[in-house]
Amino acid sequence: MTLTAPAAVSTKPPHVTTRIERADPDAIARLGEFTAATIHEAQGRRGALSSRIKPIDRDRSFVGSAFTVVCAPRDNLMLQVAIHYAKPGDVLVVSAGEFTEAGMFGDVLGNACKAKGIAALVTDAGVRDTHELRELGLPVFSGSVSIKGTVKETLGHINQPLVFGDEIIYPGDVIKGDADGVVVVRRTEVEEAISLSAARDANEARLIELYKQGRTTIDLCNLHDVLRDKGITTDLDSVDPDQGLGAR
Repeated sequence: MTLTAPAAVSTKPPHVTTRIERADPDAIARLGEFTAATIHEAQGRRGALSSRIKPIDRDRSFVGSAFTVVCAPRDNLMLQVAIHYAKPGDVLVVSAGEFTEAGMFGDVLGNACKAKGIAALVTDAGVRDTHELRELGLPVFSGSVSIKGTVKETLGHINQPLVFGDEIIYPGDVIKGDADGVVVVRRTEVEEAISLSAARDANEARLIELYKQGRTTIDLCNLHDVLRDKGITTDLDSVDPDQGLGAR
């Protein structure tokens, strides 16, 4: 009797994973009402991507589910594959090893993204055709602008966890970007981030009203004792026991 060896089971992920979990679309939209900075601060100063990642159009903002892509430097093969598989509302998060001397994305691929309803593209590499992309209205955030071309040679992975912009991004995480930067929120923490962001906005609105009423930064930020403990001195010390800080 001849025994057949069992087929080997691969432990490696496929190059392309299409089935990912996404947050509720309504929750994504509600999170998108807050600024990236507010979300970052509200969730304990977590999730901010590197400030190297900048918008080509500061008037454009976005929010959506992360669709992660790994490309080789100066190679956009897997980006083209990702556009094929991405769903409307997804944000393409494209890592190319922070290689900025190549424009891996331009107006042609921008139109392909726009036609599919892709929410935005965020890459640590370079893009080009920025004038056309701004006119197209697709939010694009990149590590650089470069006219240098790319090839289509190297396979990479789509929808695997990704170290990007000094943060870990998981497929399906929620990404928000605006004029000030980009922040990532874990898919399972979106509702909490919404609640914390709303509370932060309400508190900041209260502070603004108090400033308009004449209250001061030192008063509202409770800096009296902090400054005195640090030994602050002023040219008012000899005439004002409160050093111009105002009474506690």
